[in-house]
Amino acid sequence: MTGKYPTKLNDTFDLIAYEIYGDCRYTGEILKANPDKLETFIFSAGEEINLPEIEVKAATSKLPSWY
Repeated sequence: MTGKYPTKLNDTFDLIAYEIYGDCRYTGEILKANPDKLETFIFSAGEEINLPEIEVKAATSKLPSWY
């Protein structure tokens, strides 16, 4: 998914990554697409976030990478 995402009250970058792309590992990509919002930790409702085009990769394991 690409385009704009209107935030909900208490959204965070990692929560948006999980909701939109299905995994928090894409948080960095969303951060890169929104350099003007890097100092925002928790969003208020109605802020527009840019959503970059990301090739979502299927998880190969449910175990953490360090396991």
